[in-house]
Amino acid sequence: MESYLELHANGIWHRAGTVTVRDRLVFFDHDPLFVFETAANTGPVSICVEPDAQLRRSNLIGEITPLAFLWDLVPQGEGRKYVAEALAISPADPLNDLILAAHGAYAPIGRLRLSKAVRFYEEQTEGAVVAGFDRDNIFAQPEAFREQLALYNMLTAGTPGVQGVAPKFLLSRDEDGLYYADAALSDERAVSHWMLKYPRGRSALDLSILRHEAIYLQAAAACGLRTIVDVEFREGMLLLSRFDRQVREGKVVRLHQETLSALCGQTGFGTGASLFELTQRLAQVATDPAVTVTDFLCRDVLNQVLGNTDNHLRNTSVQRLEDGTIQLTPIYDLSPMYRDPEIVVRSSNWKIGANTVTADWDVIFGQLDLPEAVKGIAARELRRFGEEQLPGVIDHLMSMDADSEIVERCRRHAEQQISQIQRMTGHANS
Repeated sequence: MESYLELHANGIWHRAGTVTVRDRLVFFDHDPLFVFETAANTGPVSICVEPDAQLRRSNLIGEITPLAFLWDLVPQGEGRKYVAEALAISPADPLNDLILAAHGAYAPIGRLRLSKAVRFYEEQTEGAVVAGFDRDNIFAQPEAFREQLALYNMLTAGTPGVQGVAPKFLLSRDEDGLYYADAALSDERAVSHWMLKYPRGRSALDLSILRHEAIYLQAAAACGLRTIVDVEFREGMLLLSRFDRQVREGKVVRLHQETLSALCGQTGFGTGASLFELTQRLAQVATDPAVTVTDFLCRDVLNQVLGNTDNHLRNTSVQRLEDGTIQLTPIYDLSPMYRDPEIVVRSSNWKIGANTVTADWDVIFGQLDLPEAVKGIAARELRRFGEEQLPGVIDHLMSMDADSEIVERCRRHAEQQISQIQRMTGHANS
């Protein structure tokens, strides 16, 4: 398999390099024009890969690699199944990951795509009639809208950056207020960008988890954390505004985005890591380490309070803004996953040694390999979050009609987290 990797900047797609897969290896070679001219104005294809003439290679399985950002382009869920069936290959074989990306990464989250996937998409949708739906009709005619998405957006259930089991579709809205499958609407006609999310399954519990995702995202915003701006749950569907796209002066701006999995060089899916390592890695790449570390710690506290146990490496990402600022993206995939029947447990923890997980913030700050100034700011801001924001989270949940069982569970864990934060001594007082 061979495909060009393309990067969107300044309103156009630029050829950034070539991705080649053969003999259980992946190779990435920058385009010379990108290295010597384009990258100076666009930034690199990945936070982990400098624009240079070096030919990079990696095993497809089991290797820590700076090319892990390519796995952010691999479709998951229903999208993965669709592509695998079209290609007559196994969706379960990790050796096929980048083959699937080469046919599925035609309009992914972020600002990268693969040229081979664009051609595949055009072939699959040739001759299809484009239809738009207004917001009310999306919820009033869910099956008709989903059929249209299945035709035009067949790969977006689980596309890069929206990975997971729950079916998800990327949408674009035009100036008349009509919603289309994302790639079916040209940039010139798009005024905003959205994601439509369905429950993981058909049970009442699956529906409840999705309903509470809307509640949780609004509760996170009420706690002062950056999250998705526009959230609407209706008729068993969740409509979310996207934060990787902006429209300014009639032009679509695609923001670069990478998962923590890519930052850590991991190519797998659903994996976790030490929260110590993740915090330190974020501090290395962030424009403002103290702000990013604080944000990450507060998010972890809120995850524990709300019972969002699904904290694998692809459920948190960083973004690069147009001015070059690197920061965490707004919060996404925030829901009471402790209730999921598949028993989703935390895969990333404050782990010390082989078997010890700590909740002692003095121990955590003592173990973090960060500048003292960064730890001091983060500890003080975490204390402020625990004392000023967390106490109100239960009222927010109740005001948004969260289930009583969830509210009581969150109340217990909020009290526990507040107590643990208040017991901090060292860095919080420095």
